[in-house]
Amino acid sequence: MSEEAEVIDQEQPPLEIQNMIQHAMDQEYSQANNIFGDIMTMKLNDMLDQEKIRLADQIYNGVEDDEDIDPDEDQLELDLEGEGELESDDEIDEEDLEDEDEDDIDPEDEEI
Repeated sequence: MSEEAEVIDQEQPPLEIQNMIQHAMDQEYSQANNIFGDIMTMKLNDMLDQEKIRLADQIYNGVEDDEDIDPDEDQLELDLEGEGELESDDEIDEEDLEDEDEDDIDPEDEEI
């Protein structure tokens, strides 16, 4: 039974998150927002510190970059064309026609 109690204790979120949730449930949204901002700041600072350590290791200790880690793995892909901004079929056809017209020109037909 003591093993179950230890497992339950390990599954509890940190105190800051518990406080944030409690403030949100009590409809104290500004307080919950402040706690959320603090949590995100701490996480961001931790990530920046890890990156600084990794870079310092590469520069000063000659440690090679991990080949297993893809630097673009965490990079998000952005869809630059919004849902309402998709190109219409007419625009695509006009562009294709212009490209085909340029390709159809024979160098022998051109005047020198």
